[in-house]
Amino acid sequence: MRTRLLSFVAVLTCAAMGTALAAPQVYDADPDHTHIAFEADHFGGLSVWRGLLPKNRGSVTLDKAAQTGTVDVYTDMSSVEIGQAKLDEELKSPQFFDVAKYPEAHYQGTLGNFVKGSPTTVTGNLTFHGVTKPVSLKILTFRCQQHAFYKREVCGADAIGTFNRDEFGVDSGKSYGFNMAVTLRIQIEAIVPK
Repeated sequence: MRTRLLSFVAVLTCAAMGTALAAPQVYDADPDHTHIAFEADHFGGLSVWRGLLPKNRGSVTLDKAAQTGTVDVYTDMSSVEIGQAKLDEELKSPQFFDVAKYPEAHYQGTLGNFVKGSPTTVTGNLTFHGVTKPVSLKILTFRCQQHAFYKREVCGADAIGTFNRDEFGVDSGKSYGFNMAVTLRIQIEAIVPK
């Protein structure tokens, strides 16, 4: 009887350990290695403006066993840099981002289409300029490894997506023939919290 009881306890312990190992892991976005770059048209194809939104915070949740996960990222819109001080200020104004009224953009998405354990897509919603609409991302690279300095697991990804800014109420230049499509290029590194 005692042997059976010990065997039963061992089975329960192994099952519990398996459940713990398969639990989703939350990773905190590293603000020093998480940036959103964007590309926007200037005068209907005359040139392409490229800018950066370097201040971001958020998290990634990943369940490797179930091949599921989520992304939740907030962007400080006042951190915009486009390489020209005057335009940087214009982008913060009510004509464009209106950062006084809408200080942050927010993206929430679900990781999907896992290939060899790595997600290749994100399906989600972008809240920008007070408007929420679906925006999908294609993950170009995704990798997790032990961080060389912090000795905790870190995951990194490079993703791309597009949206039309006029759908979010930012249509400055449209009457001059500006293309409203904006390309997002997102790099993120997220690490297991201490």
